[in-house]
Amino acid sequence: MIGTIVNTATIVIGSLLGLLIKGGIPKRFDEMLMKALGLSVLFVGIEGSLKTTDTLLLIISLVIGALIGEGVDIDKRLNELGQYIEKQFKKSGKGGNIAEGFVSASLLFCVGSMAIVGAIQSGLEGNHTMLYIKSMLDGITSIIYTSTMGIGVIFSAVPVFLYQGFIALSSSFLGTVLDTTQIANIGGIGSVLIIGLGLNILGITKIKVGNLLPAVFIPMIYYIVRSFF
Repeated sequence: MIGTIVNTATIVIGSLLGLLIKGGIPKRFDEMLMKALGLSVLFVGIEGSLKTTDTLLLIISLVIGALIGEGVDIDKRLNELGQYIEKQFKKSGKGGNIAEGFVSASLLFCVGSMAIVGAIQSGLEGNHTMLYIKSMLDGITSIIYTSTMGIGVIFSAVPVFLYQGFIALSSSFLGTVLDTTQIANIGGIGSVLIIGLGLNILGITKIKVGNLLPAVFIPMIYYIVRSFF
């Protein structure tokens, strides 16, 4: 939960700074910061992927996960969910500055692969690095959003805490069932997805990382089923 708590805190701090910095962060600084964080994400992904001891399981999980994810088109569904929630706020007449800032920031911070993979690694391995990097990204974004959308952005810290906290706690339960090697192999798959995120942030690729999310759960299911035999 430490990673989630830090993430929540940076959103609050970033939002408060955004209220003070009305003009937001100059675009050239914003772009350079994003590139620096993109490289950091890429490094973390490469470092984590090297810890896996079962390359075959990693490949099979990615292939099966990609087939499932692309079939369901998880990435598209996540975007549609965000658009639906935003429309509901506008229909109900709650589309003011506070609601707009809250909804837009909540969707950006929660509906994404980084939140899910980071929370899983945090709970399963006790590795909060991904969430720390996400915290920096969210902190910078919250400054920009608050300076343009207002105080509503600060309230997005609540769904981030609940959403990522739930995933982290659920994953920590699995950590009591699996051994260290199995956890490392699952983390390795998550790290490959993080490499994809890093490449996307740098603008090198446009990988639909959301469609690869099922790959993280394939080895979990495999190890749990195998434990009964």
